[in-house]
Amino acid sequence: MADITASMVKDLRDRTGAGMMDCKKALNETAGDMEAAVDWLRTKGLAAAAKKAGRTAAEGLIGVTVAGKRGAVVEVNSETDFVAKNETFQGFVRTVTDIASQLGSDVATLLAASYPESDGTVHDKLTHNVATIGEHQSLRRAAIVEVNEGVVTSYVHNATASGLGKIGVLVGLESSAPADVLEPLGKQIAMHIAAANPLALDETGLDQTLVERERAIAREKAATSGKPAEIIEKMIEGGVRKYAQENSLMTQVFVIDGKSKVADIVGAAAKAAGTPITISSFVRLQLGEGIEREEKDFAAEVAAAAGV
Repeated sequence: MADITASMVKDLRDRTGAGMMDCKKALNETAGDMEAAVDWLRTKGLAAAAKKAGRTAAEGLIGVTVAGKRGAVVEVNSETDFVAKNETFQGFVRTVTDIASQLGSDVATLLAASYPESDGTVHDKLTHNVATIGEHQSLRRAAIVEVNEGVVTSYVHNATASGLGKIGVLVGLESSAPADVLEPLGKQIAMHIAAANPLALDETGLDQTLVERERAIAREKAATSGKPAEIIEKMIEGGVRKYAQENSLMTQVFVIDGKSKVADIVGAAAKAAGTPITISSFVRLQLGEGIEREEKDFAAEVAAAAGV
């Protein structure tokens, strides 16, 4: 039997996009012949992943899990929405979400992590899924929310299955109040975040690039008003203030009652509990946000629906 080195496995993996264990097996089956190993992978349908890597993957699933005082949310993308209904794909998203809850949000670390009940990594399993399911898939991002004292609550919008959907939200509530007080409050705030999409916890957390862009827009609008300079400046600052309030969680109008500010809802809950309650952090991931979809993706979805 040929001596199969790690370098040979890596070279074959780079050429084909197949998983590490599949590449090692191919080289063993072909006595270390690189070209024959490529052909072996192709006949098994395992070298298709590399060709699919260039396709736009804007569908898929958001996975959410909470364990104790720590929660994780991940986004795994696919080319079409149909893959989100695939049990293998759903199982992969759930597993990676569990791994993220232990290892954190760094995607490179997650891809390099060992995949449960296998001899490979998360990356190897993902590559194998690409080959077997037949679509490009990618682990795009992950996020963690944790508290020192209190609870982390979650909400999944447009759920496909338990803990899986199109929008995933985590909210951290720091408090000594009992869980049966914090959990319902956290769930309502998470639902609000899913609907209102705040950009930051409060005004100080807003991206200043976005604030300045809003200021420029307000200045351009005010310039056409014909008002005196001092009035124009007040109009500009008013516009920026409105933008900040509408995009900061604590100053947003609570969608559930349509009139209270989120800060007032939290304050009222703290008063009733007799102890402070603080939203320490939150995260909201929406499937495919920021990904530019190509026109060919729509054609692919139609073809898949038609069974072509």
